[in-house]
Amino acid sequence: MSTYALIVLAFAMSMDAFAASIVKGAVINKPNALKIIKIALIFGIVETITPLIGWAGGRMAQKFISDWDHWIAFVLLSALGCKMIYGALFQQNEPDCKAQSGKYGFLMIVATAVATSIDSMVVGISLAFLNVNIIATALLIGMATTLMSALGIVLGRLFGKAMGKRAEILGGIVLILIGSSILIEHLELLA
Repeated sequence: MSTYALIVLAFAMSMDAFAASIVKGAVINKPNALKIIKIALIFGIVETITPLIGWAGGRMAQKFISDWDHWIAFVLLSALGCKMIYGALFQQNEPDCKAQSGKYGFLMIVATAVATSIDSMVVGISLAFLNVNIIATALLIGMATTLMSALGIVLGRLFGKAMGKRAEILGGIVLILIGSSILIEHLELLA
């Protein structure tokens, strides 16, 4: 693969994390630079690790993962999206309540990062059959994701101020749509 192709691949792999980061930025009250960096790094680190896992699995895991990756992504993203919609509609607290802070908030960020990086694992499997430096490629994907996630949080914060709880509902819908599009894309390939 050419350097250009690897850069395009890296930014393509970061798009789900970018969308999820917009959602996070919309629901986090006044994210400071440290919080933005922390969340972006979580997305970037997870997105760096998943192609390495996929690459390591190589040919043996390809069929299993490609058969189920779309279902895993769909369920995780849809569940997170439904939880966000439910929280926006029925929670009495502000968006920066307990659900967005502490251990629970951290676990939600990690779960979102994992859900948006499943496709990178499958890409890692396909990279096992190409002549690429997997470490450099994974680092490039992780750096692109970190950058796009930080940008997404900032944009989400600006977008979220104008919409309040509506941004949370919209964010939940976006996560469900991302999960659904992954599922539909894979099911169309089978047809």
